[in-house]
Amino acid sequence: MQPSDPVAALRQAFPKAVQDVIQFRGETTIIIDPPQIARVAAHLRDAEGLKYNFLVSIVGVDYLPESPRFAVDYHLHSLIFNQAVRLKVRLEEGQSVPSVTPLWSGANWQEREVYDMFGITFEGHPDLRRILMPEGWDGFPHRKDYPLGYEVVQFSFNFDEINRNKPYAKE
Repeated sequence: MQPSDPVAALRQAFPKAVQDVIQFRGETTIIIDPPQIARVAAHLRDAEGLKYNFLVSIVGVDYLPESPRFAVDYHLHSLIFNQAVRLKVRLEEGQSVPSVTPLWSGANWQEREVYDMFGITFEGHPDLRRILMPEGWDGFPHRKDYPLGYEVVQFSFNFDEINRNKPYAKE
């Protein structure tokens, strides 16, 4: 059996779901209409000649100040044909995307991580709650507008100035 072209297969099976295709340095990224991602992923996993049966990772991206602001990337690999493809959905603030956990049980933790770090929700997820940050944590640390809360580094030339602003500084 020969491998099929995933772009051609998806354009034939889901003509309205494929929004764009990006070829860059030998990698193929297929931009998918967000509500269609689970159906498209299932087709890539199950169709003859495709068999993208391994979900490598799910990652979130914040493109602030662009619109749509967020993206979720799904990296899939066909162990049978040794080929990789990336599916990407672009989302506005507050928009959700269907969960692919019913297709790959390993997506459970990866979707929770994207939720925890970016605040992107996954419809139909069996247990969507924080996984890295404490339950009461306010905000989503990987968003570009998340406050960093840093401290100026203390060197010999600014030692006195920095030391004066520390709560434990003694005069």
